Amino acid sequence: MTFNWPITVYYEDTDAGGVVYHSNYLNFFERARTEWLKSIGVSQTKLLADDIAFVVKRAELDFRRAAKFEQDFTVESCISSLKKASLVFQQRLVDELGECYCEASVTVACVSLSKMRPRAIPEFIVQEFESAR
Repeated sequence: MTFNWPITVYYEDTDAGGVVYHSNYLNFFERARTEWLKSIGVSQTKLLADDIAFVVKRAELDFRRAAKFEQDFTVESCISSLKKASLVFQQRLVDELGECYCEASVTVACVSLSKMRPRAIPEFIVQEFESAR
């Protein structure tokens, strides 16, 4: 299953030339992952209160085209790997014609926030993501 989330490029996302600044693609992908969690009923506020956090362990981006101010996109996200304490998201930023502007592979680890050590992903989240694969 692919989770899709709409993104509009705002002025604050761009450099002086109106082109999306490279690090802001990470923000677009982060928003989509956060919205996916919300869509399956996961409250990150509750996770934090339970000493659980998701942190990016690795991110690899491939920039294909320059995204520009006021363009509308969709972030397509899917899970390519799901382990006990980590998962890998494959994400793409595409326009309305399906043209890819940026691709990413993002490894996210589940950690105990107080110890900053790996911990198992809560079972209810694993079940939701497994059903989405």
